[in-house]
Amino acid sequence: MKKVLILGAGMVVKPMVDYLLENGLYVTIASRTKSKAEGLLKGRSNGEARQWTVDDESSLDTMVKDHDLTVSFLPYAYHAMVAKKCIQHSKNMVTTSYVQPEMVELDQPARQAGIVILNEIGVDPGIDHMSAKKVIDHVHQQNGKIEEFYSITGALAAPEAADNPLKYKFSWSPKGVVKAGNNAARYLKDGKEVNIPSRDLFKHTFMQHFPDVGKLEVYANRDSINYINIYNTPEAQTMFRGTYRYKGWCETIDVMKELGLISEEPIDLKGKSYADMIATLIEAGDASNIRDKAARYLGISNDAHALDALEWLGLFSNESINREKDSPFEVTSDLMLEKMKLGDDERDMVAMQHTFLVSYPHKAKEVIKSSMLVYGSPDSDTSVARTVAIPAAIAVRLILEGKISLEGVYRPVIPEIYEPVLKELEKNGISLKEEFGLPESENIQLPNNG
Repeated sequence: MKKVLILGAGMVVKPMVDYLLENGLYVTIASRTKSKAEGLLKGRSNGEARQWTVDDESSLDTMVKDHDLTVSFLPYAYHAMVAKKCIQHSKNMVTTSYVQPEMVELDQPARQAGIVILNEIGVDPGIDHMSAKKVIDHVHQQNGKIEEFYSITGALAAPEAADNPLKYKFSWSPKGVVKAGNNAARYLKDGKEVNIPSRDLFKHTFMQHFPDVGKLEVYANRDSINYINIYNTPEAQTMFRGTYRYKGWCETIDVMKELGLISEEPIDLKGKSYADMIATLIEAGDASNIRDKAARYLGISNDAHALDALEWLGLFSNESINREKDSPFEVTSDLMLEKMKLGDDERDMVAMQHTFLVSYPHKAKEVIKSSMLVYGSPDSDTSVARTVAIPAAIAVRLILEGKISLEGVYRPVIPEIYEPVLKELEKNGISLKEEFGLPESENIQLPNNG
C-alpha cells in the first residue's frame, strides 16, 4: 500500500484525506494539533495522526523517508525545507501554493533525484491553470492566437448567505483573505503595462455579470504579466487575472486601508477601545464622534456604505480591545473572523471564468468562455475545500500510479498533468462549461483607469 504524508490539518485538508483513503492509500497526517488530524481520519484503519511542528526537522526527515509522497499544506515559507527533504530521499512532493523563487532553484536537484515537485495544484492557482491551458493549447493547435485573456476567480458566500455589509464570509484562511488586500497588482492592457500600487488596489474595479449569480465586482490579482510566459502566450496584448467579490467588499477594504486598519505595524493598544485605535491611527485626538472624524479624514460622506460596514463590525465601538501591543491588521482580521464566519448551515461557492479573444489566419475572431460555479454543502465540505484539495489529491494518486511521470518542479500547465486531472475532476462533480464561437461583444472591457 502506497503511503502519503500530509503536513498540516487546516481548513481545506479533509476532502484530500477522504479521497486518498477511499482510493486505498495509507495516509499520515502530521499536525501541530494532533486531535485535528485525528478528527480528519475518523478512526479509519489506513490512516494515522502524528503531533509535529515545523521546527522538528529530524522527525520530518524520518517521515518523508518513510512515505512515498509528501503533501505540504504548511505556510509557503516552509515548502522549500520540505522539498529539500524530498529531494534527499527521492520522494515526490505536491503543494497547492504558488511557486516561490526558492522552489524554482530546486528544479535541477529534483530532476537529479528523479522526482516531481508539483505546485499550484489547487483551485486558484490550480484549476484556473489547467482549464485555461486546455483552451489555449486547443487554440494554438488550430493556428489561432490568444489576443486577450482574462481569468477571474472568487471564493464567496453563496448569494443567500451574503447577508452582511461586506457581503463576505470566511470559508478558508481569514488572515490570508484580508492580507491579500495589501497586494499591489500589474497586468497588460492593449500591449501596455498597467501598475496598481497597493494603496489603489480597490479603487480600480469593474462589474461583471456571472451566470446564475448576478453582478460581481472585479479587482486585479497580483502580477498577471508573468502568465504570458507561464501560459506560453507571447502574442497576448491583454493579460488580466482578477478576483470576484460582491459589491461592498472592495469599498470597505479600501477604507480600511486608508484608515490604517490592515497595517501590520504593531501599535500600543493598552487600555484602548476599537474607537480609540482608529482615533490613534488617524490622529483624531480622542474617540468622540469617531465615525464623523473618520469620514472627514477620508473625505467621504458620513453615510457611506463602507462606514456602515465598519460600524457593523464594531470598529467604532467603545468596547475594549484587551491587548497590550498588536498590529491593526491582527485586531481587524480577528474581529472580521468573529463576525463573518460561514455558518454551519450556510453554503459557500467558488466562481471562475476565463474569457479569451482569439484570432485565426482565415476566419473571424471569436470569444471563448470557460466557466465554473461550485457550491459547498453544509452537510459535507465547503466549495473552497473541495476545489483546493481534490485536484491535489487526484494528482497525488496519479503520481503514485505512475500516470504522471515527470521529473523537476512543475505547475499543472502541461497536457501530461492537466488532461488526466481535469478528467478525474469531472467525475468528482467539478468541471468548467466551455463556450466557443461567441461574438466579440461578449469580450471583457477593462476600464480606462485600470
